[in-house]
Amino acid sequence: MAHTVQDHQMAQPQAAVLSLPPSGQAKRWTVLDSLLCGALAGAVAKTVIAPLDRTKIIFQVSSQRFSAKEAFRLLYCTYMKDGFLSLWRGNSATMVRVIPYAAIQFCSHDQYKRILGGYYGFQGKALTPFPRFLAGSLAGTTAAMLTYPLDMVRARMAVTPRQMYSNIMHVFVRITQEEGIKTLYRGFCPTILGVIPYSGITFFTYETLKKLHAERTRRSQPYSYERLAFGACAGLLGQSASYPLDVVRRRMQTAGVTGQQYGSVLNTMKAIVVQEGVVRGLYKGLSMNWIKGPIAVGGLLQL
Repeated sequence: MAHTVQDHQMAQPQAAVLSLPPSGQAKRWTVLDSLLCGALAGAVAKTVIAPLDRTKIIFQVSSQRFSAKEAFRLLYCTYMKDGFLSLWRGNSATMVRVIPYAAIQFCSHDQYKRILGGYYGFQGKALTPFPRFLAGSLAGTTAAMLTYPLDMVRARMAVTPRQMYSNIMHVFVRITQEEGIKTLYRGFCPTILGVIPYSGITFFTYETLKKLHAERTRRSQPYSYERLAFGACAGLLGQSASYPLDVVRRRMQTAGVTGQQYGSVLNTMKAIVVQEGVVRGLYKGLSMNWIKGPIAVGGLLQL
C-alpha cells in the first residue's frame, strides 16, 4: 500500500509516508507485555469499583439483610462520618494485590493456552471449549495461590475502622502476633474452589464470544467496545457461578474481627444457610456484584 501512495503522490517525501506492517508480521505479545497490561488494567478497574466492593464485603460478613437502599445508606453514612476517601479504605491493599494478581493471571493464561494448544494439537489455532475453560481455571488458580495473603489483608481492612488497622503492614503484624501466621491463609480453600469456576467460566466465555464474533464478522479482533461487552458478559456469568464461595471466603477471612467461629468450608456454608437462608445468606450482595463485576472484568479483559 505504501508503494501505491508513493506512485500517486510523487511530490511527497518518502520519509513522510507511513506504511503499516504486513498483517502476518504484527508484533507478537511477549510475557512482559501481558504482565504490564494485566497489572495496569487490574489497578484501574479495581480502583473504579472500590467503594462498591468494600460495601459488598461489609454486607457479606454481617448478618444484616442486604438491599440497594441499605447499601447506599452505608455508603452515605461512611462518607458523612469518615470522609470521601474512607470509601476507598483497603484499596491500597487491593492495589498491592491486584497488580501482581492481574499480571500473573493474564501472563499465565497466555502461557497455559500455548501449552494446552500444543498438547491438544491446536497450536496457533483457537482452542476447543474444554481447553479454554482449563486455561482460564489454571490461570486464576496460579494467581490466587501467589497473592492470597494480600486478599486476606484487604478483607480485614474493608470491615474494620482505621484505629484497628492503620496500614497494610500493621494488618500483617497484628494477625501474625495475635492469631498466628496460619490465619493469613484462612479461607484459602473456598478461594481456590471458587476461582476455578470463576476464572474458567470468565475466560471461556470471553474467548468463545471472540471466536463467534470472528466467524460472523470476518474480523480477527473485535473493537474496544465489543471487547468491553464480551468481558462484561463473561464477568457476570463467572462471578454469579462462584458467588456463594466468595461469601464463605469473606466470612472465614474476617472471623477474627467479627467474633464468629468458622471451621471448614462446608461448616461455614451450613451455618450461613441455617442463620440467614440460601438466597439471603449465600447470595447476599450478588446484585451489587452485577453492577461492579462486569465493569471490573470487562475493563480487564478488553486489554
